[in-house]
Amino acid sequence: MNRALRAAYLTAGFAFLALGLLGIALPVLPTTPFLILAAACFARSSERVYRWMLEHPVLGPPLREWLEYRSIPYRVKLLAIAMMTGSLVLSIVFFVPKGWLQVAVALFGALLAAWLYRIPSRDRPR
Repeated sequence: MNRALRAAYLTAGFAFLALGLLGIALPVLPTTPFLILAAACFARSSERVYRWMLEHPVLGPPLREWLEYRSIPYRVKLLAIAMMTGSLVLSIVFFVPKGWLQVAVALFGALLAAWLYRIPSRDRPR
């Protein structure tokens, strides 16, 4: 791989990592998808940073779960849906002025929650 492409992957990896870390604190920003994107970029640009992410005590477990099983832990999934719902409700009530736009935001949130819920969870209670 040429140096420019490797540098681009490395830069994108750090940008996605920053967004993922922001997502830990901001409920409207998803954490896991950005961490997965960051890991994919680091896998192509820096074996050292990629290994660091996978071995990290907080970031590593959800990444390994996705890489090995293509699943999201059930508790994480429910927490993400709950926080996303709360954020969207607050946004609709306080920041979205037009009724049609409120409906569009609510519909988008419902579709996103349904998609997220459909992702497998190995630890889902039966």
